[in-house]
Amino acid sequence: MDSEVFYERKGSLGIIRINNPPVNALSQSVRRGILKGLDQALADVEVSSIGICCEGKTFIAGADIKEFGKPPEAPFLPEVTDAIEASRKPVVAMIHGTALGGGLEIALASHYRIASRDSKFGMPEVNLGLIPGAGGTQRLPRLIGVPLATNMIARSEKIDAVKALEVGLVDEVVDNDSLFAKGYDFAREVATKEHAHPLVSNRPIPDRESAHRWLANEEGDLERRSKGRKSPLRSLQAIRSSLDLPFDEGCAEERKIFLEMKDSKEHQGLTHAFLAEREAFRVSGLDYGKAKTIRSVAVIGAGTMGRGIAISFLDAGIPVRLFEIKSSALENGVEVICSHYDRMVSKGRLDVTEASKRKQQLSSTLEYTDLSDVDLVIEAAIENMEIKCSIFKELDRVCRLGTMLATNTSTLDLDQIAGATSRPEDVVGLHFFSPANIMRLLEVVSGKETSDVTKATAMTLAKRLRKVGVLVGNCYGFVGNRILYSRLPEALCLVAQGATPAQVDRVLTDFGFPMGQFAMSDLAGLDIGYNAREGRRKTGEHVPRTWLDELVEKGRLGQKSGEGVYRYEEGSRTPIEDNQVDQIIDDYRSAQGITPRVVTDSEILERCLYVMVNEAFKILDEGIAGREIDIDVVWNSGYGFPSYRGGLMFWAREMGLDRIFERVQAYCELDGGEQWKPAQGLEREVFGS
Repeated sequence: MDSEVFYERKGSLGIIRINNPPVNALSQSVRRGILKGLDQALADVEVSSIGICCEGKTFIAGADIKEFGKPPEAPFLPEVTDAIEASRKPVVAMIHGTALGGGLEIALASHYRIASRDSKFGMPEVNLGLIPGAGGTQRLPRLIGVPLATNMIARSEKIDAVKALEVGLVDEVVDNDSLFAKGYDFAREVATKEHAHPLVSNRPIPDRESAHRWLANEEGDLERRSKGRKSPLRSLQAIRSSLDLPFDEGCAEERKIFLEMKDSKEHQGLTHAFLAEREAFRVSGLDYGKAKTIRSVAVIGAGTMGRGIAISFLDAGIPVRLFEIKSSALENGVEVICSHYDRMVSKGRLDVTEASKRKQQLSSTLEYTDLSDVDLVIEAAIENMEIKCSIFKELDRVCRLGTMLATNTSTLDLDQIAGATSRPEDVVGLHFFSPANIMRLLEVVSGKETSDVTKATAMTLAKRLRKVGVLVGNCYGFVGNRILYSRLPEALCLVAQGATPAQVDRVLTDFGFPMGQFAMSDLAGLDIGYNAREGRRKTGEHVPRTWLDELVEKGRLGQKSGEGVYRYEEGSRTPIEDNQVDQIIDDYRSAQGITPRVVTDSEILERCLYVMVNEAFKILDEGIAGREIDIDVVWNSGYGFPSYRGGLMFWAREMGLDRIFERVQAYCELDGGEQWKPAQGLEREVFGS
């Protein structure tokens, strides 16, 4: 028997026990072991029923990511599920933790399913550009109906044990600590039943006519939401085959689609994005064993960002002390945070006890001296160097030695901020993205003197907060914003030369971004970028004025004022093109002596995307990012780069770096701007060292 799968007999019950930590993934050896265990149980005359269960924290939670990208090896999962269902002795799946993807397909092929109360069930294959490939699209609709099966397969929704019992996905739900005892009894009991054990594949689809109508409606909705992705729609096609074809033919159609998607660019891109996110935490040379434990945190600033950061820590079970210099601002901050948890309760996302616990872990203060005993302080004040340095001088004075001091700055020089203290080794950037309690990305910014212990602590903390932590270096805008700021001048220039803001945004959303450049600027607030540019101008830096500056000076600040690049109806976030903006842009063109021309979509895509790739290579040249995957993760999780394209750098390599270099060089000759000067790393990739 394979070392990950064990077979034993308890009286008349044959038990196939899987132990492949951490999530009992369906590796080739596990698949082989299940078949061997099944053969042993069927050959054992003393065995009348068979149980499949898992050790550790979960039932089978899907495929083995170690096998991603490798040639598949037999036995394949359909062989395993078919063998389980064909067993002449009843098979009972005993489920705890999660039964996901292939794990749920194993459970569906079993004749009975018993689950602990903590169980969750799902088919997340579309998240990797796939569909279930071992009968999942055929068995699940037969067991629970097409609507719920569609939600679980095409939308990757999970259901809990209570819902699973209600819809008939499981036969019984038991307490967590009695799963195996009750499961053994259940398996022995079903062996004594006179009637044949039920096969899901023999069940009729409930209400086929309404199921067809449901799928037709779902198709239109998913097509709108998919934005270039095929797997959600292809999963609907497989589910439809469960209505139109006999079970075996439906499985053949499912397998055909599965193999097609397995070879698709979508699967390759999403797999790269998934693995890159896991790899981002593995920073070479960083000893996570030396990371400090953060037991308490103070947040400086009770504005939008500070409140979001506070909620992130409270959600992770870490007490928060909220600091403000004005009592009214502090009271408002506490009130908004408490109201957030009240809303979570009213929406059923949190129970009253847990919400109360989180609110009780929030305290507030107007005094710096009250921050002396916390393990971490995060400054989330206004983006102004003078203000931030004054705050860090105070923190240096009142905080005990060893306290980690973090700034949430999105652009400012971390080393200058750290220089306001006597302990720059304890200073780090923790760049949260708004809304901080929702957005997954956390850029961990290292200064020249940030210690390895501080870096390891910050990266470990990101995991604890369920954020995607990416370690980056210190420069203006770090990784994410620096690349974004390279795109903005191109978008502005394209409009100045003849494009419309809506055309630029449409090209970007057609590519797969959730929002275009200008809609995103309106959402963030045009005044934020304007103030940053004005600050740079005051230092003597040459920052050309654009038509965007003129919008701000006319009071058009974006969604917050109801008018920005677009206008917005009251209570709506939908951007509407505005003739007044067209006139402002026309006036700007005239003042600059620009004759507008036709700008093609292909030029927009090249100039907006290729400049980002070139800037990314410069970031790698300078060591601000250590790896291409770090850039991919930052842009996938923080800026809406379509993850089915893998990431900015993955996509660039798919496009062809030689082509991108050629166009970068051409725009450099045409434009002459510094942003188009080819990065050394890009040039090396094309021509060699």
